[in-house]
Amino acid sequence: MRVYPRSIEFLAVVMDLIAELPRGHAELADQLLRAAQSQPRNIAEGAGRRTAVDQARFYTHVRGSAMEAAASLDTMRVMKLIDEHRYRIGIELLEGIVAMLTKMT
Repeated sequence: MRVYPRSIEFLAVVMDLIAELPRGHAELADQLLRAAQSQPRNIAEGAGRRTAVDQARFYTHVRGSAMEAAASLDTMRVMKLIDEHRYRIGIELLEGIVAMLTKMT
């Protein structure tokens, strides 16, 4: 399952990004962190389910969290809180996560 390590990699990118955010953006940082943390947890929980329908439900939640994280990165980009390089890295990781999950469901 390659999607789990990719979600952990995205979480690491988010942790670095949040550490560099200027003061006053705690709400945005919290929202992004929650979306990033929920991805590996739901992937792991889905992998532990016995039926494909049950697995798909968790993987659907992960896709939703990935889309939420992408929206947070878009917001940070518009607010000039993230540089283009780091934005691209995050979006590429999220695109990979969503693509893998789409094939799994």
